[in-house]
Amino acid sequence: MSETPEQRSAVMRRVKSKHTAPELKLRKLLTGLGYRYRLHRADLPGKPDLVFPGRRKLIFVHGCFWHGHDCARGARAPKTNAEYWSQKIARNRARDAAHQTALAETGWRVLTVWECEMKDDAALKERLEDFLG
Repeated sequence: MSETPEQRSAVMRRVKSKHTAPELKLRKLLTGLGYRYRLHRADLPGKPDLVFPGRRKLIFVHGCFWHGHDCARGARAPKTNAEYWSQKIARNRARDAAHQTALAETGWRVLTVWECEMKDDAALKERLEDFLG
C-alpha cells in the first residue's frame, strides 16, 4: 500500500537530528572506552555531535541517506519528488564540506562516522581509538 503525502510528511517530521539511535550507540561505545565528550556545541560550525575539547577533535554521526553516503542506503534515490531530494542531499553534502573546512581552518580534527559503519563494532572501536589516540 502506498503512503499518502500527509502520511509521508508525518514520517519525515519525526526524523530527529539529535540523539539518534546511531549517535546513542556511538556515545555508549565511547563512554565504555573511557572517553568523555561534549554534545552538540552550538559555537562550532555544524554543531558537531561529539566534541573532545582538550584533544581539539570532534565527531559527526551522519545518516547515509541524508548526507549522500556512497553505500547502498545512501545511493538509494526516492522515487517520488526525486528532484527535490537530489537537490536536498546535494545541499547537505555541500554544507557538510563547508563545515569541515571551517573546522579544519580553526585547528579541529574531524571524523565522520556513517550510519552503515555502526554494524561492525570491532572495526568502529578500532577507528575511534585510532582517531582519538
